[in-house]
Amino acid sequence: MSAITLKVNGSTHTLDLDPTTPLLYALSDDLQLRGPKFGCGLGQCGACTVIVRGQAVRSCITPVETVQGVEITTLEGLGTVEKPHAIQKAFIEEQAAQCGFCLNGVILTAKAFLDKNPKANEKQIQEAMSRVLCRCFTHTRMLRAIGRAKQEMAR
Repeated sequence: MSAITLKVNGSTHTLDLDPTTPLLYALSDDLQLRGPKFGCGLGQCGACTVIVRGQAVRSCITPVETVQGVEITTLEGLGTVEKPHAIQKAFIEEQAAQCGFCLNGVILTAKAFLDKNPKANEKQIQEAMSRVLCRCFTHTRMLRAIGRAKQEMAR
């Protein structure tokens, strides 16, 4: 066990963890964050996505030692109920969520992608989102919400 310092959503936390502990477990078990979810445990489905250094990262396969001292953003760190981030607002307006299991991965993947590609076309957005699996097939509404968020984020 080691003292691991994580910067999550603007707050610094020092945790006593094995350095190889997956970031997902530190976030969910130690910090009680419920945005990132355990899906496949292999980094393939996207349910556990967080943003690190502007990149969408699969927290289930990211050892905590590799993100020490680096800002980590989870779904909880994007916006608030009173002031949701543009992408959260778009998902609400488009009613883009159904079961919600993939929502964390979809929203954070879309945000990281749009931050780097604010002029992305629909095909590029679809390609970027193809790496996040959705069980209940609300892809059309999600893509509409991402398009709406892109316009809002560009303002």
